[in-house]
Amino acid sequence: MRRATWMVLMGAIVAEVVATLSLRAALDSPGWYALTAVGYATAFVLLALLLRMGAKIGSVYGIWAASGVALTALLAAWLFGEALTWPMVLGIVVVMVGVVLVETGHTDDKPAAPGSAVPGDATGPAGRRTEVGA
Repeated sequence: MRRATWMVLMGAIVAEVVATLSLRAALDSPGWYALTAVGYATAFVLLALLLRMGAKIGSVYGIWAASGVALTALLAAWLFGEALTWPMVLGIVVVMVGVVLVETGHTDDKPAAPGSAVPGDATGPAGRRTEVGA
């Protein structure tokens, strides 16, 4: 992914984590619901932008979700005193390893071999141009 793609993805992750933590804070102070709504809306708009930029949905969603889970669990433990046990930490690590495997395991779209049929291609055998509709 390009640098701009990573920056937008980081923004989506931060927006989602802020929204989720605000949702928890809203239990004690309902004013946080506004930040919850803005955060989730921002995260989804940024995810849509990433797709328009050509990012692969599996990679983007995997990184976004795993990072969100990890950061939310860590920050909830720090901010709200929620439990963070070793099995939870192990689970976070396993999810992150899974995302790395998804990211590194996909193949890039490769161009078709010369002379192969491609939908919408107007070339015939040996790459010669043919009349469309002939």
